[in-house]
Amino acid sequence: MNTKLLAFGFLTIGLISCNSTSKERKTEESESYPDIKIVGAMKNVIWNGELGSSIDLDTISDKNGLYGLGPISYLAGELLIKNGKSYASIVTSDSTMTVDKTFEISAPFFVYGKVNEWTELELPIDLKTIQDLEKFINDKTIEFKRPFAFKLIGNVSSAIIHIQNLPKGTKVSSPDEAHQGQTNYNIENVDVEIIGFFSTEHKGVFTHHDSFLHMHLITKDESKMGHLDELEIGKMKLYLPKK
Repeated sequence: MNTKLLAFGFLTIGLISCNSTSKERKTEESESYPDIKIVGAMKNVIWNGELGSSIDLDTISDKNGLYGLGPISYLAGELLIKNGKSYASIVTSDSTMTVDKTFEISAPFFVYGKVNEWTELELPIDLKTIQDLEKFINDKTIEFKRPFAFKLIGNVSSAIIHIQNLPKGTKVSSPDEAHQGQTNYNIENVDVEIIGFFSTEHKGVFTHHDSFLHMHLITKDESKMGHLDELEIGKMKLYLPKK
């Protein structure tokens, strides 16, 4: 066989193989998290000062069974989408807030996905804290596609939530700068719904560096909503997406 022709054949096979691998890799990356959409990243907001809009919530077309969370652009408040309804909370004083229903708002980073069928789980009586909850969810979902959304419904004995309230015009390049104006609120003995997202792979993207969870809490009367920092569970049920 002509050596030039043979060399051309090997080269062609090599290129086809490379292209095939490239396509497979691209497909694998694009389908890694088919049920969850992630826009922007927490670390870019905190360390790089990327405070502006990465997503306008009204551009999410299909809102049926939609869940999502993140901060308001420029860290001016907190956002929560719960079963297709969008809530925005902002600080009005050290002890008060306003919670409005609106999709006419944006976020610098946001995680969202759709869940239309849930599996209900009873929580062990000795499960009380966020750390307990994280371990319980991790143990129960080893076979799940990750990340995923989850929710808790019921009574909290106590909780602390916060709302970002960054002064206008503030430049951000560190966690301390990003948390300027943040206001904490205590919740006690009240019925709530907690929407969360779980991932072991997204620290600094939509979870903090020391957690697999990002959760927002909204009271049953929808008068209070914010990022959940501390939790003492009363009587609650956990809901995981049906596989």
